[in-house]
Amino acid sequence: MARADDAGAAPDTTDAPDATAQVLARAAVNAMEAVGGYAAGVYLRSPTTGLLLMAVFTGLPLQLFRPWWRMQVNRPYPVAEAYRSGQAVHLPDAESAMRRFPQLTAGLPFPFGSLYEPVTAGTERFGVLVVLREATPGIPVGTPDRERLRGAAEQLAADLASLAAAGARTLWEGDPVGVPAPPPEAGAEGARRAADRLAQAVLSLDREGRIGYVNTAAEDLLGLDGPQLRGRLLWEALPWLGHPAYEDHFRAGFMSGEPVHFPARSGRHAPGQWLSVDLYPAADGVTLTLGTSARPAYAPESRAGPDVAATDADAATDADYDAADMDMDADMDACADLDASADEASALYRPVALAIALTEAVTARQVSAVVTEELLPAFGGRQLAIYLLDERHLHLAWETGFPQGFLDRFDGVSLDVRLPGVETLTTGRPLFFESMQHLAAAYPGIPLDADVGARAFLPLIASGRPVGSCILGFDSPRGFSPEDRTVLTALAGLIAQALARARRYDSEVELARGLQSALLPHRLPVREHVDTVGRYLPGTLGMDVGGDWYDVVETGTGLLALVIGDVQGHGVAAAATMGQLRSAVRAFALSGSTPEQVVSGTNQLLIDLDPGQFASCCYMLLDPASGSVTAVRAGHPQPLLRHPDGRTEVLDLAGGVVLGIDPEASYPVTELRLTTGSVLALYTDGLVEKPGLDIDVGVERLRTALEEARPSPLTETADRLISEAGNTADRPDDIALLLASRTGGDP
Repeated sequence: MARADDAGAAPDTTDAPDATAQVLARAAVNAMEAVGGYAAGVYLRSPTTGLLLMAVFTGLPLQLFRPWWRMQVNRPYPVAEAYRSGQAVHLPDAESAMRRFPQLTAGLPFPFGSLYEPVTAGTERFGVLVVLREATPGIPVGTPDRERLRGAAEQLAADLASLAAAGARTLWEGDPVGVPAPPPEAGAEGARRAADRLAQAVLSLDREGRIGYVNTAAEDLLGLDGPQLRGRLLWEALPWLGHPAYEDHFRAGFMSGEPVHFPARSGRHAPGQWLSVDLYPAADGVTLTLGTSARPAYAPESRAGPDVAATDADAATDADYDAADMDMDADMDACADLDASADEASALYRPVALAIALTEAVTARQVSAVVTEELLPAFGGRQLAIYLLDERHLHLAWETGFPQGFLDRFDGVSLDVRLPGVETLTTGRPLFFESMQHLAAAYPGIPLDADVGARAFLPLIASGRPVGSCILGFDSPRGFSPEDRTVLTALAGLIAQALARARRYDSEVELARGLQSALLPHRLPVREHVDTVGRYLPGTLGMDVGGDWYDVVETGTGLLALVIGDVQGHGVAAAATMGQLRSAVRAFALSGSTPEQVVSGTNQLLIDLDPGQFASCCYMLLDPASGSVTAVRAGHPQPLLRHPDGRTEVLDLAGGVVLGIDPEASYPVTELRLTTGSVLALYTDGLVEKPGLDIDVGVERLRTALEEARPSPLTETADRLISEAGNTADRPDDIALLLASRTGGDP
């Protein structure tokens, strides 16, 4: 697949051998023009599950958006939301973006509008088409623009489907391809002569940052002739302007359309000289001026600090100190490697996204996943391990990137063992090793997973209490600047706080699940002519447990009560309420109450208890001998009925409002008959609801699965119906399923 060149320039897509790049480039340009945008791009799926990659981009400097070249589909960004939901996302201004996607505005705090359209063909999801344009505060995206963008996405989906049918790959690998605009014009001769009279250096840039016109003062100041500058990307021609400290200024100028002013320290052409940089953007390009300036009061000093040695503990080497003592000139020269600068820029913005994302993570697993998705890309890391402290031993809680089984030997180590992951926690000081040789020298005999690389060991301490330690691994040797060390140490504190909160949350989840397990029936009654099977799956996202239940009650009159319900809420309180409702239903059923009396009485009980919750319920009273059924429904999903010939239907039971709302509510009764060989399916909404999909789609999917399933044994049918949900890692709700099959009795 086509890649951007190493210098970060936007290569011409005609050099890309892949026909997919040509299709994507055409779609991005067409979409941008269709809705009046100034930039556009396409994200495609990658070979890595759950990862979208920016494939093409046009209209703005590609390297300024390096932090967003990769996008996890489960992150709270508009690109990911459009892909997950299959629905377009329209953000007309910064206010709407902040309200819905604060992580996006944390990294791009400028006034701009953005539109995101999923690229789908049938059930195939290829990616997302993105357009950036000027903000329209308070004015939503109009229907014509929505339709034009949708049409562009549909055309792109059709083109990608055709490519796939022809054998071309529609998964993207590598870096994005920049789609260039026409070469910048040098301007009229009269304008050139006028600008050449100015003492101030003036350069014109196109919307992608390529230099067009250069006046004489700019040539003199920079020590470069116009031909050496024209047609080149600004950050290629003047690498010192590619320093990460300046990238946010350029983003502001190119995206917001407002003038931007900042000081910059020039590099190899005028070492040590501070210049004032002014950007004057317009729809067709940006005018950049440079002027000599005194060193600003807030200019960064040498990045070395008096406490650098302390952060390295006893493991610091002379090389560490030498690297820390580099002054600003050497730092600016290092910016000649634009890719390295862009990677550093990611480190400046990813921490903001990480901090916001950590506030959304509620379990230790979610915290670890967020760190993997946000922190590793920011610093170019490849390995991550998180150990949590329990009774003076560190236990491996999360790992990625290490050889399989390598970290097992360190699982459960005591705090008196001399290992860097232990000592960073016991001393409270982060440890940084710029090479594996430095690590081996500091800890002789320590097992290493690689001969080449670098490692950072961070203490996880929350409010003065040790939580664990975090290991970051890098595939190649690298230095850790004081800024890197400061940011990583601060982020370690945020991670520790999030993990401490998550462990408390996980404890509550464990309590809720234990309570739930104790309250659900451990076995169902065995009756002649009827088989019953129940299944329960807790949610996997946080404390989504405790609300759903099922039950089968022998009433004492020869009838069998089939019950399923769902308390709206989760956690210990929902599990406790569920237990009270289950007990109430059993008590009413055993007393010989009619279905209407059972549900009405349970409704009144829930109102009297006033737990601040409500519940849905479906109650069916079955005569095993005759198959007659009387049913009452209180705001619960309609059951399914599979007939002996395999035909399966969604029942249409009359119903009342959910329990716990209206003390005067009535619950009408529906009568039906269960013939021999038929199967009745009662379920909670967690089995049929998925984010971004209408619940009717889920019900139809379940109906089809029941229709296609073998009617016996009933346990296999239950396992088949619930298997898809059980294989879902991120299940937002718990699930209850109750099947009843009539095996004999009156025909």
